[in-house]
Amino acid sequence: MESEQAMKQKDAIIVMTRLPREGGNKTRLIPALGSMGATAFHERLARHAIGRASAYALMHLGTKLRVQLEGGSAEEGRNWLGKVDCRVQKNGDLGQRLQAAVEQAFSEGARRVLVMGTDCPSLNEPLLAEAFDSLDRADLVFGPAADGGYYLVGLTRSCPEVFQNIEWGGPQVLKQSLAAAATCGVHAALLEVRPDVDVAEDLSDANERLAEGNTLSVIVPTLNEEPHLLKLLERLKQASPHELIIADGGSTDRTVAVAELAGARVISAPQGRASQMNLAAAMATGEFLLFLHADTLPPPDYPQVISRVLQSPGTSAGAFRFALAGDLAGAPLIESLVHLRCRLQGTPYGDQGLFIRRRIFRHLGGFPDWPVLEDLHMVRRLKRLGPVRTAQQEAMTSPRRWENGGTVRTFLRHQLMLVAYHLGVPPRMIARLRS
Repeated sequence: MESEQAMKQKDAIIVMTRLPREGGNKTRLIPALGSMGATAFHERLARHAIGRASAYALMHLGTKLRVQLEGGSAEEGRNWLGKVDCRVQKNGDLGQRLQAAVEQAFSEGARRVLVMGTDCPSLNEPLLAEAFDSLDRADLVFGPAADGGYYLVGLTRSCPEVFQNIEWGGPQVLKQSLAAAATCGVHAALLEVRPDVDVAEDLSDANERLAEGNTLSVIVPTLNEEPHLLKLLERLKQASPHELIIADGGSTDRTVAVAELAGARVISAPQGRASQMNLAAAMATGEFLLFLHADTLPPPDYPQVISRVLQSPGTSAGAFRFALAGDLAGAPLIESLVHLRCRLQGTPYGDQGLFIRRRIFRHLGGFPDWPVLEDLHMVRRLKRLGPVRTAQQEAMTSPRRWENGGTVRTFLRHQLMLVAYHLGVPPRMIARLRS
């Protein structure tokens, strides 16, 4: 009998793009952006598109992501993007390259294949899902571009005719492709028309779509955090995130007043870090979520760090590098042990700031409603989707936990909690070990 994995229906997403090389990308934008600017803009578009496709693949078991690269080797592509299935496009015109990529995916067992470019920044996970759904009712689907071409094509079987005798780059690409499909008796479904980026007039809308795709909601659970909150909010506001949400669990000090005065959105939630963060996440509208403890300061450029990490193909989530503020005795040893754990096990904890795509967080159902170790359990679930990556940039955490409980006692207590967790002890019993 076939294994369960082999029996699963497989889908493939192929992203067609070029290796960033000055003077070799988005050449029609060079008059407006300059040679380096056009290449930098191309890279923004490519990372955005590949990140979206990767996020969809992480949430849909059996979906494989592949990057078909032009202008460089597969090794150069992996050096650019990281660990991703990267292959070189075949020679020929665009139609021949598209057909070769599709044929290869079907030969490797794909049931449905989507091919997308990187010039449509409004292409996102829901639109990819709609495209795949269309292929349950049709053998062919196009995502029409406003300029007469298409930003996506999907197939359930090889159909080379739709890629032949097409005037690539002209305004009749989609019309000619549909006519070719009709001649072959292939029914084609259409998604909604979306703009892509070709000339300088497209830049304003494209930049707006890219900005929307990088919006960040910062979520901070609080309970009597007045001494730390003002400094944290000052740091957060300097980078102008999309929104700051303070999920308060019933503070009796000035935590709420401090947050409101700083312009943060304050919501009241049932006490418990997991329930507070889950409620805030349900209200958040940013594409990325950053869950941050009130006594942890992220790096000044935290939105850019988060975007870079989460747009890396295959990455399910990320965290900052752990660092302790002040001069706590034993701090270097604690930091070294945390760094070692992150490198060997890929399991950062909540005091490093955990960031994740909103759709992936909701796909997993949020944090478990536990009194302790909800962050560890979430990270373990995320790792089943893909790596949880630790950035090089540091988040500076208050040493108050070690100062109040004693460095050695706090360390040993935490190790005992971890042992209990791995032995399956109920979280509410583990919580008793904190005191």
